Amino acid sequence: MALMRSGWLWRQTSVLKRWKLNWCDLWIDGSLCFYKTDSRREFEHRISLKTACVDVRSGLECGEVTPPETNPRDNLVVIQLRGGSTVNLCANSEDESIAWKLTLLETRRNPVFTYDPYDDSYEVIPINNYHTVYIRPGVGPGTHQVVVQRDPFDGVMENVALGLLAGMAAGTAMRSFLWMPFFFC
Repeated sequence: MALMRSGWLWRQTSVLKRWKLNWCDLWIDGSLCFYKTDSRREFEHRISLKTACVDVRSGLECGEVTPPETNPRDNLVVIQLRGGSTVNLCANSEDESIAWKLTLLETRRNPVFTYDPYDDSYEVIPINNYHTVYIRPGVGPGTHQVVVQRDPFDGVMENVALGLLAGMAAGTAMRSFLWMPFFFC
């Protein structure tokens, strides 16, 4: 599995709201892993961005989050999770926080990759407007494997919300039609 980004980030604990320094690894499958040290021996926490992440904000977009005492607000990165909870992170610089935000958003998107086992490399394949991928077999040296990762619940909530709205509109219209005969009596 390919590592997208790694480095030291401050992470705010969920209960006591204290800031602690963690080594973070962001993997290509959307796993954001937190460790106590950069040796990756003492695992602390893991978040699956493909299933849990709703939005990523950085800098002044982070609202009421207070950064650690030595860092400005521009270094903040906030990950909005399903269910309303957040993961508050703080980088060492504004550029690093923007780089983390962009990498987190890129990892969350459900991309399609080809994997070349001979070079041990991944290549992103663009998806067209019809959600179709075209791959020519036998291009380049070696065999290519296609890795498609898609969130099974992608777009479900939009359909539920649209169905509820349509049901409410239909119910309101039918209710007004049912009272109409009484107005003509």
